[in-house]
Amino acid sequence: MPSSATHLIRLARWGVTLARRRALVGIENDPNAPAALRQLVRLARLATLTGKSGPRDYAGAFRAIGPAAIKLGQSLATRPDLVGEEAANNLLSLQDSLPPVPFAQIRAVIESSFGQPLENLFSEIDPEPVGAASIAQVHRGVTTDGRKVAIKVLRPGIREKFARDIQTYEWAAAHVEAMGGEASRLRPRLTIANFKRWTNSELDLRREAASASELAEQMAGVPGYRIPTIDWDRTNGRVMTIEWIDGIKISRVDELRARGHDLAAISEKLVISFLTQAISAGFFHADMHQGNLFVEDDGTIVAIDFGIMGRIDRRARQWLAEILYGLTTGNYQRVAEIHFEAQYVPSYHSVGEFATALRAVGEPMRGKPVKELSVGQMLDGLFAITRDFDMQTQPHLLLLQKTMVMVEGIATQLNPDINMWDTAAPYVREWIRDELGPEAALADRLKQDAETLLRLPGLIRRVEEMFPPKGGAPEPPPLPEIPLITDRREGRGWLGYLLAGSVGAGAAWGALAMGWIG
Repeated sequence: MPSSATHLIRLARWGVTLARRRALVGIENDPNAPAALRQLVRLARLATLTGKSGPRDYAGAFRAIGPAAIKLGQSLATRPDLVGEEAANNLLSLQDSLPPVPFAQIRAVIESSFGQPLENLFSEIDPEPVGAASIAQVHRGVTTDGRKVAIKVLRPGIREKFARDIQTYEWAAAHVEAMGGEASRLRPRLTIANFKRWTNSELDLRREAASASELAEQMAGVPGYRIPTIDWDRTNGRVMTIEWIDGIKISRVDELRARGHDLAAISEKLVISFLTQAISAGFFHADMHQGNLFVEDDGTIVAIDFGIMGRIDRRARQWLAEILYGLTTGNYQRVAEIHFEAQYVPSYHSVGEFATALRAVGEPMRGKPVKELSVGQMLDGLFAITRDFDMQTQPHLLLLQKTMVMVEGIATQLNPDINMWDTAAPYVREWIRDELGPEAALADRLKQDAETLLRLPGLIRRVEEMFPPKGGAPEPPPLPEIPLITDRREGRGWLGYLLAGSVGAGAAWGALAMGWIG
């Protein structure tokens, strides 16, 4: 574990980079930020002789710090409550791209990880990558049996670099959270813990391949959406081989339109596929940006890059579905009740007051296409509510929030007139009916009772293990409790016993000398 001095040196170096690009001015001006933190960032700015006025380049600062910071910056782009709306909007432009690693190093990684020459695995491989990101880069290739594939390879030494930087993020987050107040409510330590878990998944390509395989199973029955096939024989922790996709990137709207695709239908299909993953399966692709989605000739959407995946348990999905449906129908009272049931809002607040606050944010959005909504105003309203009602950040929902923002952005680009609420409402309503209706409640109760009955034999066996039957030996008689010399319950330590022993020995010697005992 690095020392505090090591963390401070790293933070000072990063702080200088951030300060020079005025990326800390937002914290310095935020009245909700801890006073000590504001003073620190002010010192960093003054040390670099940088004024407050001028452009603030948040994305450039994170890019200059390094690969782990790029990933962290992309995560913080979904946290305007933590970094401010201006910083979050700027960080949305942060592209996860770096200069490629020379192919000789990529070849060495492939050959060392498989323990055999590259030619035994691939008949062709393009030395020029089709993409080079902070964690890995991707090359186009052909397997020895003639299949076109994409080969994703980790950058050499990237695991060690991420581990080092994340340790400093954890150290810094702990100290910021210890400042209390708003910093404690926003739970930066849990934010970094989630970030660590996400990046650890990305740094093990076997887990990414497993995620792709699991998502393919979950979405097998959804028409118009699919996942490429994994080549498990050519996949390990540092290399992943996956089916090559010949399609058009979903961001190329003009090209999609020229090919005759129905953009409104694709937009709706994207929203429904996301809701299917998040609400029905509870397992969703959490990096659905434009570069990771393709459209094939028949209109099928194909997703790639499964390093970041999200999970939501069944109860949380039920709450989420009810919240979404309540917002679409204007049932703010039920939405407020769910927040209290889920313990997102402390019980000492009023449900009715929280419902009224939700109405103030929700009503201006209902019935309008996304292009007419001010996302900034909506976020300002939501974050004001969380602060006013002492709502702690829910880190398990951060990936969902991030993905919803991405999906909304792509859907709007495809169809500016799409109404996200109207698109989502029929699906959510049907899911609620299936999952929360009387038939579902009865089925759940039968399942739970059956599982309880099946656990009874094991429970009885464990009770018998704790209280075994008596053997052939007779019961031992009760033994008196003898205080031990090491027993300090009465406040006597070794010094007391030594003193008492010395006094006793002296008294016995004196009695012998006087002839009182013989």
